[in-house]
This record gives sequence, structure tokens and C-alpha cells, in this order.
Amino acid sequence: MENTDIDHDAVDRLMARRLKDLRADRGWSLDELARRSGVSRATLSRLENHEVSATTAVLSKLCAAYGLTMSRLMRMVEDQFQPVVRPAEQPLWIDPDKGFRRRSISPPAQSLVGEVLQCELPPNTCIDYDDSPRPGLEHHLVLLEGRLDMTVGGERHALQPGDCLRYQLFGPSSFVTGAEGARYFLFLA
Repeated sequence: MENTDIDHDAVDRLMARRLKDLRADRGWSLDELARRSGVSRATLSRLENHEVSATTAVLSKLCAAYGLTMSRLMRMVEDQFQPVVRPAEQPLWIDPDKGFRRRSISPPAQSLVGEVLQCELPPNTCIDYDDSPRPGLEHHLVLLEGRLDMTVGGERHALQPGDCLRYQLFGPSSFVTGAEGARYFLFLA
């Protein structure tokens, strides 16, 4: 299902530049961002210099420090708004650590709030998010295939294909797959 028309190294290069610009725009040193995000100064430096690719865990911490959703950060990497985005043009980000695949299928736009993501988690994967990038962010998760255990607000939800979990995120969350993995749409507003 990977889109071969997208240059993943180019996306990583753009991400590195955007992360460096975000820090510079706020006037933060690497030490200040490390303090705010809980990500080591060395890792931040390697990310900004495109020496390593960002993982879901690291991007989650950086987004929380900047008060951005991961989707908003991904859109900031985009060049311009297009009302229609064909599958070959939809950004696909792959977590090099977990194998998590995240495709931004809705047209990116700074002025629009709603977002649609298509996500895939490999079998036997756990991704924990420490905090919401924006408290109260509304989510609608529709499981298409596999099984997914979600923990939101301390409550566990065992999802099966066709289930929709609707929630507002105010704190930590967890995504856990079993032997089947999971494929789902995530709508954010």
C-alpha cells in the first residue's frame, strides 16, 4: 500500500527544516526545547540536521511542546493549499521505529480545521502518547480492518472493524494492536 511516488527522504528533509524553523520562530534554544518537550538536546540536534528520522513518540512530544497537532505539523511541511489532493500527492509518513504509517488524505490548508488521516499500525504494536497536543481535540476513529485497543482518559476500548470511537483528547492515549494489526481512518476537528 506504500505510495512510491512520494520521496520519503524529501519529506524527512522538509520536516527537519520545519522543526528548526519552529524552534527559531519561538526564539528557543535547543536546551529550552529539550526542557519543554522532554526530548534530549542531542536528539533534537540530529533531527534538525536531518541525521535521523523522527519517530511518532518524538513528534508527539514536540507537537505538545509547540501546541500543534501532528497533522498540523505535517501540513506545515506542505508547500501550498490544493482543493483536491490525488492519492499520489498525499503525504505518507512512516515511523522508522514502530512502522506506523500515516497518510494525510484531506487537502492540507492552514485555514481549515478538519483533517482526515488514514493510518496503519503493524501487528503487535503499542504507541503511547503522553498528552494531547491541543486539549479537547475532537477525534473520530473508524476501524476498517484488524483489532485495536484504545485507551483514552483511562478507559480502554476494544475496537473491531466498523466501530467508531468518538472522543475528545485531554491527556494521554494509547493505541495497541494484536496479531492482525489495524487500519483505520482518523477524523480530527
